[in-house]
Amino acid sequence: MKLFPYGHATHPQWRMAVGLVLAQLRAQMALPDHASSPPLALLYITDHYAADAQEILDALSAELPEVTDWAGTVGVGVAVNNAEYFDEPALAVMLCDLPPEQYRVFSGVAPLGSLATGSFDAYTALLHSDAQMPDLNELIGELADRTATGYLFGGLAASRHGTVQFAVGGNGNIRGQGAAGGVFQGGLSGVAFGPGVQLVSRVTQGCLPVARGHAVTAAQDNVITQLDGEPALEVLLRELGVSMDDPQHALEKVRATLVGLQSPQDGGASDLVGRAGNFGVDTRVRHIVGLDPARQGVAVAERVEAGMRMAFCQRNVQAARADLVRICAEIREELEPEELPLVTAEALSAPEAESRPHLARRIAGALYVSCAGRGGPHFGGPSAELQILRHALGDVPLVGFFAGGEIARHHVYGYTGVLTVFVTAEEPAT
Repeated sequence: MKLFPYGHATHPQWRMAVGLVLAQLRAQMALPDHASSPPLALLYITDHYAADAQEILDALSAELPEVTDWAGTVGVGVAVNNAEYFDEPALAVMLCDLPPEQYRVFSGVAPLGSLATGSFDAYTALLHSDAQMPDLNELIGELADRTATGYLFGGLAASRHGTVQFAVGGNGNIRGQGAAGGVFQGGLSGVAFGPGVQLVSRVTQGCLPVARGHAVTAAQDNVITQLDGEPALEVLLRELGVSMDDPQHALEKVRATLVGLQSPQDGGASDLVGRAGNFGVDTRVRHIVGLDPARQGVAVAERVEAGMRMAFCQRNVQAARADLVRICAEIREELEPEELPLVTAEALSAPEAESRPHLARRIAGALYVSCAGRGGPHFGGPSAELQILRHALGDVPLVGFFAGGEIARHHVYGYTGVLTVFVTAEEPAT
């Protein structure tokens, strides 16, 4: 497995953007350390191009005949190594050098369940979904159950001009494709990976608890009525330091507050709040959608049950930056040898990670799905989030998108980032 070629561009005319991306891809495919004929492409576009999705896919696939399989979706922004494109027409493509027998593209016309037959076993899967799908959480859980590890990663399409997904399988990999053009609206799609594709994935949180965690002791539908046996509204106001005697000030504080939730079945996987005061990886952040003074309840954007754990939280730039660096450090620690040659160690610690990727990193490419509510503005400036990623992870091929919800394992998250790297099969140089 060699480095994955990738390209990105912005232009008011999609044909010009496609031309710029193709030029980058062809230049990289000619390099000896990059893949020359990768079969799988990941394609992400901003919603400015949503109406042109089929034409974009047709143009790219016609110019890249070696690519037999395509997957991707639309976001309010797209992400690449060191840069993000928000609120402008843009697209990003990464060509993945993976053995064709080790992955399968799936979609609504060719579900994953129909692919898990014969010699192919799905271990993990990249998933794209329409956020408006009925029973979305249940469908994601069912899809996770169809993989050997139960691990999914990806995100929900986000668009102001129509949501689309890309799913094309060649060489007979996607039975049922029929006359479908490869651009879908609604449903689930993505790529399932076999045991021969090595992946490392991490979730980074963007919110910080304002106080300790609580047990939900009473709830009805999406309204939490009791926390640790106390009225939930009373606990919320106390932890925010506000009173309904000054309703305007209280509502301003509540609007800036979110809720971190953890289901009982996830309690053993990670703590609700870690030792450093950050949320654990299984904590899902949801909006507070209303207050219920009659029941002293707090309504949140998810069905809640007694026995769940929760904590009130707020978005925090410093915590988000630190957690993003943390997951990159964890990935590098897992992939790099304990003892590196001196020159390699210097390269890995170089300012702005300007050195070329080294075999010690063993990263062929990376995919980053971030919340549409994150990005540069949340991290302090244009492309700041991606610049942090590049500095911490290294100068590696990376694409992704800004989603309406992030997927990891069998959960849909909010205000998080999901970073997944493809690991080369070769052992690092010693």
